[in-house]
Amino acid sequence: MPAEFIYLASKSPRRQELLRQIGVPFHLLPPDDPVAAEALEQPLPGESPSVYVRRVVIAKLESALARLAASGLASAPVLAADTTVAIGGTILGKPADPDEAAQMLRRLSGRTHRVLTAVALASASRRRICVNVSRVCFSRLTPAEIARYVASGEPFDKAGGYGIQGAAGAFVRRIEGSYSGIMGLPLYETTRLLRGILVRSG
Repeated sequence: MPAEFIYLASKSPRRQELLRQIGVPFHLLPPDDPVAAEALEQPLPGESPSVYVRRVVIAKLESALARLAASGLASAPVLAADTTVAIGGTILGKPADPDEAAQMLRRLSGRTHRVLTAVALASASRRRICVNVSRVCFSRLTPAEIARYVASGEPFDKAGGYGIQGAAGAFVRRIEGSYSGIMGLPLYETTRLLRGILVRSG
């Protein structure tokens, strides 16, 4: 039987905004232990970006399902997502401080990198997962541009040290793939995962 809403296992305001954009009703089921969540996102030695993003999103989904089962809340499908930035085979996570943010931006300057976003959905006894891969080409950044962007505070809590929906959009020469996927939730793939599990009005 179709559900009336889903749980979003994320605290990302960008993912919330994107779900609202496509009219998906949701309740938040964010991580209850930020330290454990950060530890989960640490790459394993030799782990490729594609393996990493799948592992993390599956772990996020399973953790969310366990929290839901223990909470006494109403049952509903659970959606989790994870985004990583990769340049070559190197994963760029969330910068820990201004120096690391500036270092990441210098690395991205004038080059093309990949943004991988994995989405996982649990509904009833089913588990489904998809991964969107987009390519982003940055212009060559000056030291002053990097310093201003880091000083804005925007790079923090963002994979790769930037958010395409913010001021860093001015750095992007072109993209190949999904703009919403680069933001953190590819809407085409997400809509396909959700098809048939939500009550549709009208």
